[in-house]
Amino acid sequence: MAYTIPITIVIFLNLILISKAARNLNPIGNQDESSLVSQVGICSLLIETQGYMCEEHKVTTKDGYILSLQHIPGGRDGTKADKPPVLLQHGVLMDGGTWVLNSRDESLGFILADGGFDVWIANTRGTNFSRGHTSLSPSDPAYWEWSWDELVAYDLPASIRFVHDQTGQNLHYIGHSLGTLIAFSAFSKDQTLNMLRSAVLLSPIAYLGQMSSTLARAGADAFLGETMYWLGVHEFAPRGEAVAGLLSVICMNPGSDCSDLMTSFTGPNCCVDSSMTDRFLEHEPQSTSTKNMIHLAQMIRTGTITMYDYGNANDNERHYGQATPPVYDMGSIPKDFPMYLSYGGADELSDVQDVKTLLESVKDHDQDKLVVQYKEDYAHADFVFAVNAKEVVYDPVMTFFNMH
Repeated sequence: MAYTIPITIVIFLNLILISKAARNLNPIGNQDESSLVSQVGICSLLIETQGYMCEEHKVTTKDGYILSLQHIPGGRDGTKADKPPVLLQHGVLMDGGTWVLNSRDESLGFILADGGFDVWIANTRGTNFSRGHTSLSPSDPAYWEWSWDELVAYDLPASIRFVHDQTGQNLHYIGHSLGTLIAFSAFSKDQTLNMLRSAVLLSPIAYLGQMSSTLARAGADAFLGETMYWLGVHEFAPRGEAVAGLLSVICMNPGSDCSDLMTSFTGPNCCVDSSMTDRFLEHEPQSTSTKNMIHLAQMIRTGTITMYDYGNANDNERHYGQATPPVYDMGSIPKDFPMYLSYGGADELSDVQDVKTLLESVKDHDQDKLVVQYKEDYAHADFVFAVNAKEVVYDPVMTFFNMH
């Protein structure tokens, strides 16, 4: 698909918009929230209000990031979990609230808890309640020097290991979107698998080269993330001026429809209640690093799944010992590890053709260890917010868990 924004105009507009934003930027996310986190969190905001017990935990990664982790130890009726632990991992620009934003009967976190599972909810670095660090502040550019490579290397193993050590059990894993990408990448390096029973991957992402989301592809093709980074905007804060300015540039493209941003980014979600939009905007979207967005854009432009590309052979050599970034080989995922993949025909981020590329790369997986579900009318947000997701996706997922 061709895009009609002249690159010189894009860069010129970006220089005006982002330079102004970088000087004045003070989004909520840049505040020191240590006192706020001690008083409120996802437990008090979204879980206890629905009648569930909830515990807030802190996990420190090997590179010093302090992550929040919520634990729902039982069902709403007060019964204690009698099934294995399950770790839920959200997607990009989201946090753990993803899993408990809908009603009790529609949110996967609550459905699992009421089904007897021991529920744990992860939150990646940079989100509202995972902004701590042993030595850095979110106002320091160095705090944001990471991409999803670091989520693979540090955040995911730290969260899985914490739940494993706390419960003394191997756990099930559920990821959505970016939560699937970091899982696939970790599995391809045989990381964390010794602590897992199985993995459920909703809107699975490993390849992005055929992504059909007009807004996401326009941003990637125009190198908008790189422009932000070059101009010193290291935090990608969706509610901040810098991102708003970039979005306005994208929306000037005649091929972009910004009247419904969720649909424009994710595809036409069939089954998300319209009232969810307001509730969603009360808590999401949330910050990530600009470098993370650049890494995702690299995947869109190249169609490959590699580590972050530093843009030249010398820098790649310095970081990796080779001129090009190392590849995450999906074919290296152990063939006997149980996986459940669920994807949608209307999803414009986890595009059907990209999922087919992923499935081709794992074609030698043991047939009795791989379940693939296809929902023709589901788009990206349906897998976490659809009013009928319990019957369509979550009940089969719990049956899959019970088998493993």
